[in-house]
Amino acid sequence: MNRHRIAAIPGDGIGQEVIPAGLRVLRALAERTGAFALEVEEFPWGSDYYRANGRMMPEDGLETLKPFDAIFFGAVGDPALPDDLTLWGLRLKICQGFDQYANIRPTRVLPGLTSPLRGVEPGDIDWVIVRENSEGEYAGHGGRAHRGHPEEVATETAIFTRAGVTRIMRTAFRIAASRPRKLLTVVTKSNAQKHGMVFWDEIAAEVSREFPTVQWEKELVDAMAARLVRRPRSIDTVVATNLHADILSDLAGAVAGSLGVAPTANLDPERRFPSMFEPIHGSAFDIAGKGVANPVATFWTAAMMLDHLGEAASAKLLMEAVERVCAAGIRTADVGGNATTDEVTETVCAAIRGANL
Repeated sequence: MNRHRIAAIPGDGIGQEVIPAGLRVLRALAERTGAFALEVEEFPWGSDYYRANGRMMPEDGLETLKPFDAIFFGAVGDPALPDDLTLWGLRLKICQGFDQYANIRPTRVLPGLTSPLRGVEPGDIDWVIVRENSEGEYAGHGGRAHRGHPEEVATETAIFTRAGVTRIMRTAFRIAASRPRKLLTVVTKSNAQKHGMVFWDEIAAEVSREFPTVQWEKELVDAMAARLVRRPRSIDTVVATNLHADILSDLAGAVAGSLGVAPTANLDPERRFPSMFEPIHGSAFDIAGKGVANPVATFWTAAMMLDHLGEAASAKLLMEAVERVCAAGIRTADVGGNATTDEVTETVCAAIRGANL
């Protein structure tokens, strides 16, 4: 039996509801398969921790997390605190500290769910969006000067390095090469951003020569946003900058039916450090504490974590259970149902155990 050490960080808002739900499902899966066991340690870091300690996580938090095999992360963000404080104090500190440079966001319309796009059925959409996760527009370079004066100025500098762009392009081409269609769309804005984005395009062309089986194309980011909606079946694997992919992947989640079903993996592909797995949806304080948060994104995220840990068969079983539950109509309100978080979670656990739905 394989044993995996998991650091669970529920974080803020509905993260404190969906991460426990995800752990329940993972424990049911471990009991059913007998293939793996999880040693889970939970860390109460986040906005409540900040109010008590003046920081989002301990100063030695990265050292604490380093021995773990993976990080299971809920959400960060609190309406009572500045968003830049919460994000940079926890999630981005982990992502950048562990060089989790590849953010992987798959998109499918799950059985029983309905896309807001007319005529789109389950099976019509099967995308993987690869987001550069360490530099670009979110590098954190810039500053403020002349605060409070008429000439006040703020700068935000996007950083594109040859090493950073090359490695995310290789990751995206590898994923595209592993998929049946072997099609990669490189999202750009090089018509208007003539330095960083032209550099991005040039490196994409260089890396493409390493992957002769992959058909690749360029698409301007604004045109790509329209294409997600107007020609969804034309898309397979997508690679984009930190900002562009952040926006496009949220649109992709909406196209699939809800951000409540959208998973994410923040990967260090070289496995020097633990990778972090989180649902896309954020802390969603408007529904926090009501027991109605959709846990499906967390379950799909858990499946991605299992796959990363070498438990592909268990990951497949988990997703089959999730799809059975969705198809049976046990869904939360964001995807047209009336089930609670707990009801969806318990039904997925029952499906894992082999119950008829």
